Order: sequence, then structure tokens, then C-alpha cells
Amino acid sequence: MSSVVSRTSMPAVARPEPRLYEVPPLEADSSEPLGPSRPGVIRDLYRAFKEEGRTLMDITWEQHRLHESRRWSAVELLSAVQLDQLTEQDRFVVWSAGRAEMTAKPSADRMSRLADSECRRFLEKDPVVASIIQSLGTWTRYWNEEESHHEMGFSQLARMLGFAPFDDATVIDQRKVFPDDDLLRTVTMLSFSEGIAAVNYGQYGRRAKDPGLKLLLKHVGADEVQHMQYFTSFAKALVDSGAYAMKECFAVAHFFLRDGGELYGSARAHVETRTTHTNWWDHLDAVAGEAAVAPEMIERKRSLILHSLKRITGISCASAEQVEDQWMELVGC
Repeated sequence: MSSVVSRTSMPAVARPEPRLYEVPPLEADSSEPLGPSRPGVIRDLYRAFKEEGRTLMDITWEQHRLHESRRWSAVELLSAVQLDQLTEQDRFVVWSAGRAEMTAKPSADRMSRLADSECRRFLEKDPVVASIIQSLGTWTRYWNEEESHHEMGFSQLARMLGFAPFDDATVIDQRKVFPDDDLLRTVTMLSFSEGIAAVNYGQYGRRAKDPGLKLLLKHVGADEVQHMQYFTSFAKALVDSGAYAMKECFAVAHFFLRDGGELYGSARAHVETRTTHTNWWDHLDAVAGEAAVAPEMIERKRSLILHSLKRITGISCASAEQVEDQWMELVGC
């Protein structure tokens, strides 16, 4: 009797589903047959949920596989940096990057909170959209962890170089969570911001001579590229669903690309004073600020933003003027 009870009360063992491993990575050629693949960013989330019947656990496993394959140790990388080999420029970049990364956590906290709120708003009226947004909220835990590697890697290295650590009041002030905005606007902005950060770290890495510092910058830059790809994927899924207005993506792109836009960071003639939160991009100065707005850097960032905009909306623009024209057309002006 007991054996019967035991068998009937045990949960059914789920059969392995090969399709769990068949979600193609972002960079894969869609014409290739599906099969076991390297972990990658899922490039078409709306199709995955809506047409292929993927579940949140399918998508979460893909997110986890990619995160686990990319994990690195800030502690180990710092031990490889030869402090006496760093130049004054290196030292300032390290200090500035540590300061900048301090504000990543509140951004991730805002994203997690906003995603959960939006997911529940769509639960009854569109479960597919709710699942897309929940997958975004779930992924933010990986984003937050990777950003903590950046923050502590640079901040601790700055301390090892003799810079004074942040006092508690500064840390608490920079932890102020960003105010909420429309979800598609927020995800699009983060796609652009992470691309800009990737270009900055790539540039600093090319200038650095110490192999240990170069490796640290390389890992951080690769993380930012992955974050840009993920936010692009989430934004595309929201647009594909029809639940969010595509025009908002062009509004954000114009905000970055226009004359004096966010693309130019602290080099703008007027940098807005914010009391709600700290935007690290507004506070780059001296060596780091100059490198960030070098002509070749601006062009790379502009190209990345236009590329992401096309991936999200399917509409190609070649200039800030074309972005504005498209935006006005979508608005109906």
C-alpha cells in the first residue's frame, strides 16, 4: 500500500524537451537548422513566446546558460594589475569608471521594479506580453550582478591606487533609484546607454598598456555589449507585440542624437541638474570625458544607436535628421 501511495504521490518526471536547447543565439544565422547551440542572447523573444510556445522557464534557462558561461572574477583580475605600471591617465580612468558604475545598481533596481509592475498589468489582457516583460525582470538579476563586478572592480582598484574611498553618504546618495518612465522608452534608453559604455571601455582598453588593466576593461566592455544586445532584444519584443508605441523608440533616439543630446555626455553646453538621481554620464570630466567625445568615439556611438534602433523597429535611419523625420511621421505631425 505504501509503495502505491508513494508512486501516486510523486510528481511526474518531466521528459527532456530538446527544444529547450534550440533557441537560436542573437548572432546566429536564422537560415541554419535549429540544434544544440552555444548560449547567446535570444534575439526574437516575441516569436519565441507567441509562435514557438516557449515558456518562461525555457527562456530563463537560456539566460542562465549565457550568464554562467560568461562569469568572471573581479578579485582575480585585480590581482593581475601591476599598479606601478599604470599611467596618470589609467589612474584617472579607473577612478572615473568606479564612480560611474556606482549608479548602475539603482538603474537595475528601477528596471526590476518597473518590469514586475508592467508584467502584472498585462497578465489578464495579454499573457504573451506579460511573459516577455517577466523575462526582462528575471534577467535584471544577472545584469545587476555583472554591474556589481564593474563597480567593485574599478572602485577597489582605485583604492589600491591611493584614491580615497567613497564615504557612506556618497554611496547612499548615488543609490537613489531612478524615477519610472514608460517601459519601452526605458529599455530603449538602456540599450543605447550600454552601447555607449561599451565604446568607452573599448577606447580606454586600447589606450591602456598594462595587460591586467586591459583585461579588466575588456571583460567590462564585453559585458556592456551583452547588456546592449539584451535590451535591444527586449525592446524589439515589446514593439513586435504591438502593446507599446514604436514612436517612443525614435523619441529616445532623437534625445541622444540631436545637437547637444545625451550622446555628448558631460561635453554638452548645458548638462541638466538632477535631484532625483545621479546620471554618471553627466559627470565624466578631464581625461575620461575628453576621450568619450573624441570624433571617432562619437561616430561609433552614433552608429551603434542607429543599428540598435533598426534592430528594435525594423526601420533604418542614417542620421539624426532622419530619426527626427521618422519620429514626427509616427507621431502624426
